[in-house]
Amino acid sequence: MIQTIAFYLFAFMVVAAGILTVTARNPVHSVLWLILAFFNAAGLMVLVGAEFIAMLLVIVYVGAVAVLFLFVVMMLDIDFTELRSGVARHAPFGVLLVLVLLAEIIFATAAWNAGGIDMARSAAPVPAEVPNIEALGTVIYTRYLYIFEAAGLVLLVAMIGAIVLTHRARGGTRPQNVSQQVKRRPEDAVRNINQPVGQGVEL
Repeated sequence: MIQTIAFYLFAFMVVAAGILTVTARNPVHSVLWLILAFFNAAGLMVLVGAEFIAMLLVIVYVGAVAVLFLFVVMMLDIDFTELRSGVARHAPFGVLLVLVLLAEIIFATAAWNAGGIDMARSAAPVPAEVPNIEALGTVIYTRYLYIFEAAGLVLLVAMIGAIVLTHRARGGTRPQNVSQQVKRRPEDAVRNINQPVGQGVEL
């Protein structure tokens, strides 16, 4: 019973956080919702007995999203004064979210102590004495090999598309000549001017 309640709680939070990630207008809020979705997805992985995937979600994806959060803050023009002004207004919602996360931790601990859900054995039929990482590798490279290869191809296409979009040809720019830059002498690049006081510089 406790495993079922924990599963529906984590699943509901994953879907809700995913929707809020897409619909949030502020990019900082969107990244925070995405981190919440990753944590709840890790909770689902723990419930089905895939502890290794849960740790990968928390360590790799949340760590990468934290770096993404840093880049968003540095690259976008975000008014932090406006962000701080709504803290008191959104405090009840923040407290409610903290209580939900606390309830998830309690339910996850209780479900872990009660035993994993049988869903893991039906989705990945491996012997119970096989370690988690070995069972994961066995299932991926035997039963779900084609799906795993298809996911790799999708990621490859996305990577090629990102490279093509960022390396577009720009017109109206002079090509870089490295040899001329190396052969350039300091006296050709720097000009010393005795500028009178009170007058501007003529280029």
